[in-house]
Amino acid sequence: MKYGYRISKSNSIKNIALIAHDNRKQELMDWAQKHKEILEPHTLVGTGTTAKLLEEHTKLSVSGFKSGPLGGDQQVGAAIAEEKIDMMIFFWDPLEAQPHDPDVKALLRIAALYDIPIAANKATADFIVSSRLFNEVYERKIVTKNLTERTGSNKRSEDKSR
Repeated sequence: MKYGYRISKSNSIKNIALIAHDNRKQELMDWAQKHKEILEPHTLVGTGTTAKLLEEHTKLSVSGFKSGPLGGDQQVGAAIAEEKIDMMIFFWDPLEAQPHDPDVKALLRIAALYDIPIAANKATADFIVSSRLFNEVYERKIVTKNLTERTGSNKRSEDKSR
């Protein structure tokens, strides 16, 4: 498939979404505490309880969306689509099904479409914050349109509907 792209630049001060499923919240708290000095100059957002716990545990300023299952994942996805999020640290639980799994999949999909870095675990999060690109302006390629030419059968279907 062919896609159209446009370039979007993130600033050196990043907007970072911090999210964790229940079984991974403590791991994210510990990770954020370890990297507090690195995270402090950036704008941090999170879903529901995670944002509240991060603020309490690390004293970082974290703006909160709703809880993930109550629409928070969708709010983060909307912020990504509006280019208000530059990267996402999402410690999701691969061993337990979540009632909002479709929302999680949609969130990961939109993050991929908008070409933002995603960390699903501590190792990836460590690599992201230690990258030389972390504090630099970065150009992302955002998918704008599917440019695949239509096949003859699709074209005939379109012609019939006119």
